[in-house]
Amino acid sequence: MAFDIKICGLKTDEALQAALGNGASHVGFIFFAKSPRNVSPEDAGRLREAARGRAKAVAVTVDADDVFLDKIVAAMAPDMIQLHGKESPARVAEVKARYGLPVMKAFSIREAGDFEAIIPYAGVADRLLFDAKPPAGSELPGGNGVSFDWRLLAGLDASVDYMLSGGLNAGNIGDAIQLANPPGIDISSGVESAPGVKDAALIENFFRAVRAASDRSAA
Repeated sequence: MAFDIKICGLKTDEALQAALGNGASHVGFIFFAKSPRNVSPEDAGRLREAARGRAKAVAVTVDADDVFLDKIVAAMAPDMIQLHGKESPARVAEVKARYGLPVMKAFSIREAGDFEAIIPYAGVADRLLFDAKPPAGSELPGGNGVSFDWRLLAGLDASVDYMLSGGLNAGNIGDAIQLANPPGIDISSGVESAPGVKDAALIENFFRAVRAASDRSAA
């Protein structure tokens, strides 16, 4: 597989081992109280030890202040910080400077014009993440199990380094790879048996589907 795969919203040893065992390049831990995938910095710190040398551990936050970020970084020692709120380019730069860590900035996409929001972050964020806009009434900026039209990514500059997220699962990842050929993919609810409950079998099935789609595209 010539692209990165991030399994996000991990909370248990079993799910983490399933992600690592199947070849995840990134494992994500969510620090957002409203999310069913929320974990404490201490629990994330314990879990991420198994990922050292195997996958990059990503701390996912939503408009977190310095006090909370300090706590997360001290307890977890992440390899990367993901900002999934309304953080400005200046805030991204502040976080990078404060912790000396790469930062991935998430954007909500519904139509082509939404990509204009990424322009001020060029040269500031180390990587971008494209997620679908949350459905009406959702309090979660991500992990809603909805997708956007992946054909929109065809017009994106080839130099943009991003992860594709939103509504991915074993059934549609082949289409996503064929239409967008993303440099990275991020999945959370698509490998869950219930909100916040990762399923090892679904994780394995997802990686199997990714490998099959990659083989087809390479043929």
